[in-house]
Amino acid sequence: MFQFIWPIALVVLSNVIYQICSKSVSREIDPLASLTVTYLVGAAASAVLYLVLNRGGNLLREYGKLNWASFILGISVVGLEAGWIYAYKAGWQISTGFIVQAAFLSMLLVFVGYFLYHEALTWNKLAGVAICMIGLFIINIK
Repeated sequence: MFQFIWPIALVVLSNVIYQICSKSVSREIDPLASLTVTYLVGAAASAVLYLVLNRGGNLLREYGKLNWASFILGISVVGLEAGWIYAYKAGWQISTGFIVQAAFLSMLLVFVGYFLYHEALTWNKLAGVAICMIGLFIINIK
């Protein structure tokens, strides 16, 4: 059970810290300049963790196993992070911005799962999409 729960717990905890940090980026710095430091720290942390968790591992050999997804993932992560920093600079609240994007993301991923990965499109999932849409309406009522 722990093997199933800990990754999601890590994502949730990391996402809370991520959102706090994204909202706390200095208003004076260009978000992309800030992200250069973010990625340098992230690359160093990833390399250290790889070496600690894979004693005797060869990072250069691992790079030989890369496919297109790692490169596109890098571009999408820049979009995610820059998007959040710009959103917070534009005035989005931390309490609603994430909910709005999560609802849209959830709705889209139901259909991505169906069309790209042949996951079942069930009535429960469609009801979830409807609930997300209702939630978006409710959260945006002024």
